[in-house]
Amino acid sequence: MIDTKVRELKRAQKEALIRKEFSKLFLNIKLEDPELSDLYINRVKLSSDKSVASIFFYIDGGQNVFNEKLRKLILYKPSLRKALSRLIESRYTPQIVFKYDKALEKQLEIEKLLDKVTKETHDIEQEDSETQVESSEEKK
Repeated sequence: MIDTKVRELKRAQKEALIRKEFSKLFLNIKLEDPELSDLYINRVKLSSDKSVASIFFYIDGGQNVFNEKLRKLILYKPSLRKALSRLIESRYTPQIVFKYDKALEKQLEIEKLLDKVTKETHDIEQEDSETQVESSEEKK
């Protein structure tokens, strides 16, 4: 049990390090190539054997816009991996996989639903209080 916690902690540390260094490298690319300037790195997830690093991106246009940018992004993959291998002191540098992060869209959808429920609850409470005021006035 303790062993798994240590492994999870080490994986989280390596994910954070890869995200930090990859973000620096990607910032330079964004400065050189304005076509990629609207892509944002959200998170990095390592596979269980740490051989593959999935880099999750977000872009305002959604999945379709990301797929268009992905063609250009893939061209930078070899140079990014090589630069990452120089920056991270590790025996192996993981393969890089670019993915679209749907988590933010899901979060926004949930927030909209919660706002809707809150508004409906507030409207119902307001109607109930108005009904109570009317019934108390009728009793007088």
